[in-house]
Amino acid sequence: MKPKTMPTPSTKSMLQLDQQLCFALYSASLAMNKVYRTLLAKLRLTYPQYLVMLVLWERDALTVSEIGERLYLDSATLTPLLKRLEAAGLLDRARSAEDERQVIISLTAEGRALKRQAGSVPSEVFCATGCEVDELLALKTQLNGLRERLANNS
Repeated sequence: MKPKTMPTPSTKSMLQLDQQLCFALYSASLAMNKVYRTLLAKLRLTYPQYLVMLVLWERDALTVSEIGERLYLDSATLTPLLKRLEAAGLLDRARSAEDERQVIISLTAEGRALKRQAGSVPSEVFCATGCEVDELLALKTQLNGLRERLANNS
């Protein structure tokens, strides 16, 4: 889809912090991470570690690159996260038998058990937003579309 022509407000107003879409997204992300930080402390997970665990709870035994694709992270960012999760006893890393260049990431029994403890996190986050379900679903759809368009145009 071809972008629409942007309105032409004054340069002064366009350079105000509160006019920046990026700042609205950034500050909302900070607020969301603060909510997650509190909830994930009892699981002893950081937010990025929680995202890795969500991916593995959906489908176990993935390659590092498959996890990276799901999370939009490169292996240089992902590898330290995976090493910390392995040190915590939540996952195992092993070379693929078919292709030794690939590392397979699998949940341990402790990692699978953590899923039960994390079960209340989504509903607690939902309550923290103070939003209605329809409002959050629409926002999520809009953000996914924005991410896709930005990725296609970068």
